[in-house]
Amino acid sequence: MKAAVQGNPRVVAAQLLRQLAAGRSISDLLEQGLDAVAPRDRGLVQEFCFGVARWRPRLERIAGQLLSKPIKPREGEVQALILLGLYQLIYMRVAPHAAVAETVEAARLLSKTWAVGLINALLRRFQREREALLAAADADPLSRYAVPGWLYQRIRRDWPNHWEAILQATNEHPPMSLRVNLAANSREQYLALLAASNIEATPIPQVPCGLILGKPMDATELPGFAEGRVSVQDGGAQLAAPLLDLRPGQLVLDACAAPGGKSGHILETAPVRLTAMDLEPRRLERVRHNLARLGVTADIVPGDAADPRGDWAARQYDRILLDVPCSATGVMRRHPDIKLLRRDRDIAALVRTQGHILHAVWPLLKPGGRLLYATCSLLADENEGQVGRFLAQTADARERPIEAEWGHPRAAGRQTLPGEATMDGFYYACLEKI
Repeated sequence: MKAAVQGNPRVVAAQLLRQLAAGRSISDLLEQGLDAVAPRDRGLVQEFCFGVARWRPRLERIAGQLLSKPIKPREGEVQALILLGLYQLIYMRVAPHAAVAETVEAARLLSKTWAVGLINALLRRFQREREALLAAADADPLSRYAVPGWLYQRIRRDWPNHWEAILQATNEHPPMSLRVNLAANSREQYLALLAASNIEATPIPQVPCGLILGKPMDATELPGFAEGRVSVQDGGAQLAAPLLDLRPGQLVLDACAAPGGKSGHILETAPVRLTAMDLEPRRLERVRHNLARLGVTADIVPGDAADPRGDWAARQYDRILLDVPCSATGVMRRHPDIKLLRRDRDIAALVRTQGHILHAVWPLLKPGGRLLYATCSLLADENEGQVGRFLAQTADARERPIEAEWGHPRAAGRQTLPGEATMDGFYYACLEKI
């Protein structure tokens, strides 16, 4: 029985979703949780976890319509199975009878015998009343867009002409995007290499090294991946390195570097002397691994951008990439658990941290140098609001407006929105030291 419990994908998904509700991220949970299922079922468990996280507010609203009283908090696995059953019936191509039967069986395997009849009756009632239940849930915009109220209000306020498209895009499955290493091959050469392997891909508009795969695949199976000819990176993230206007021999700081995607792109773009710094030494191992695969080198050091100390902080840099900690609201389609884990009260704390980091790192920039402030947030307080406050407080700083065809100009800087030109939501502002 124990082996059956551990190997059952719905059981494992319910256990992971219970922990997600307690505040742990999907990425951390899957890193260990997928070992409990056979390799052939790992994709299914991922689909269950990401799907329920993406649509949880809507699924909870529907479940609330079907339950006579809420499930007790200590029965988190039962609550997860109910949401999982509804997710299969609404969003997956699982035969309805199989979705119900397998979800009920998962309750038995978890020894939740009291919930077997409840789950069975609830899912079957949903099938009978499906259209009415979905219509009632969608009458509430928070349920229709599967978004917490605080985030709904902020996005409507900050993006009055785009909020609906943003919320719709947030619930779409993101494409798998690639960054071609232009130091190793042209985009056309790599497209030909993919075609020779019967892998469909198309260029990302306005991103010279970007590609979108026709369907996702294991990165290690990409031709030339092990040799550093290509990397996995969203098109919006690929905009950072060109905005730095890099020149050979420049001293460059990537101040919040992990996991190293933008560091790698910087070194592919120009032969600069790069210092890649991050607060967490454990995450710097990923930077080392990624740069080693690309065949490039950097000075990789632990450090705190909010409190610069040590040799790296004694230098003056021609270019600084400051990809600050943020709400990550621009990448929710890739990380839907952000909607569940982030709280409105977190934003003010993040804004304070971002401002502190920006002021702390600014003295490391040479006169005439350029700092690129970056987030993967959609919120004005973290983006143009942050940059506007900094410019008002810093006499030797000025904005260099970004002139581009991608994204949307803001009061300061420029923003991409989720789904537009296949990209996630990223914010960039170029600051120069007078």
